[in-house]
Amino acid sequence: MYELHDISRRELLTRATGGFAALPLAWMLAREADANNTARSRNTDPLAPQAAHFPAKAKAIIYLYMEGGPSQLDTFDYKPALAKHHGKPIPLATPSTVFNIGKKLLKSPFAFKRHGESGGWVSEIFPHVAGCIDQLTIVHSMHHGISNHSSACYKSHTGFEMSGKPSMGAWLTYALGSVCDDLPGFVLLDCGQGPSGGAPSWGSGFLPAAYQGTLFTKNKVPIDNVKRRESTAEQQRRKLEAIARINRGRIEQAGGDSRLDAMIASYEMAARMQLAVPQLIDFSDESDETKKLYGMNEKQTELFGSRCLLARRLVERGVRFVELFPPRVRADRWDQHSNLADGHRQNAAATDKPVAALLKDLKRRGLLDETIVLWGGEFGRTPNAQGNNGRDHNPFGYTVWLAGGGFKPGIRHGATDEFGYFAVEDKVHLHDLHATILHQMGLDHKKLTYRFSGRDYRLTDVHGHVVREILG
Repeated sequence: MYELHDISRRELLTRATGGFAALPLAWMLAREADANNTARSRNTDPLAPQAAHFPAKAKAIIYLYMEGGPSQLDTFDYKPALAKHHGKPIPLATPSTVFNIGKKLLKSPFAFKRHGESGGWVSEIFPHVAGCIDQLTIVHSMHHGISNHSSACYKSHTGFEMSGKPSMGAWLTYALGSVCDDLPGFVLLDCGQGPSGGAPSWGSGFLPAAYQGTLFTKNKVPIDNVKRRESTAEQQRRKLEAIARINRGRIEQAGGDSRLDAMIASYEMAARMQLAVPQLIDFSDESDETKKLYGMNEKQTELFGSRCLLARRLVERGVRFVELFPPRVRADRWDQHSNLADGHRQNAAATDKPVAALLKDLKRRGLLDETIVLWGGEFGRTPNAQGNNGRDHNPFGYTVWLAGGGFKPGIRHGATDEFGYFAVEDKVHLHDLHATILHQMGLDHKKLTYRFSGRDYRLTDVHGHVVREILG
């Protein structure tokens, strides 16, 4: 006698009606499984490695997402005109900002210097990253049209300003799968505060749930519910073997339902993670020199330094996409509507040394060439002041930088106007940035699609082009 909770819907209909009622159900399930990408392998493991569209320059991405909106004018986009015209009205027609601020220009409170053979300008708040300037591809002409945090956060991650769309990490793991058997393909590293957009920023949207990001917390056990509960590894092994036998039987009874395959694969991944995660987060095999390089011996940089080191260890093990958020400091993220000098200095002090260490460590281990490091926020800041010492949100011209992964090092691409408000030269939209990153991962952004609600969606919507000028 079968209880309802013991059998699948497919089996229930098959047994109840001699199989005839199961025919339309089977057709619908098959149609649902195949409609989105008929060329994609229907492997029972949703994270099985998939072929790229063409040879890739990069294998992994580390996204250093600087939530809040770092000011391009106080970090990497040096504008001497701000000091020259400090306190004067900006001589440009400007759009309404989030707080509809005044027009008086505000000079940067920080000194800028040229660094490296490339002569890139860097603010004094980044002394360590300044030493890596010749590794950076700095894009000064980023732009989009979204001025509030949450929507711009979604735009930066998913290409759309509303939640519910797949994130860049989800698209990449969907397209390429993972070469790591015992860790997720897409990992988020908690540093004390999440992005304003929340979990949808790393979600899978309408893609299968297997492609959403997995959050690693700051806790001793960074992932919930993966701690081994059996007393010994042998007990764990016997238990998993028994579960595997039961699962194989259920698959046979269900007639090969791909969704059941995917669910079982996720549980098997969790079991493997029980062994892999403790080894991953055990830094005892790292030298004291490496830990010091990341600033793990200093209170101010200890947290973000450990996260950057963990990011290196993740890509070293084959994880496809790793994202870090900025640590909590006394200021509000990089969102300085007032007291910008103190807020930006605090955020930089907590992240500068670890970020430089990540670049140096990847390079010396031969990983930088095949790893894209992306640094940037959801927008920049205005050159005109909010109050006496702050800046408002500005998505019309801001800076991000990339390193590794086949990007041309030591160059600066594009420009904003003399005051740093609008991108005016070699403009790069977020869709262009996404298209270029996908290209370096071996993917044509126009071909990476998923049919949902009667439409073929993609990360770049119906826009975007590859910015070949910044590629090596």
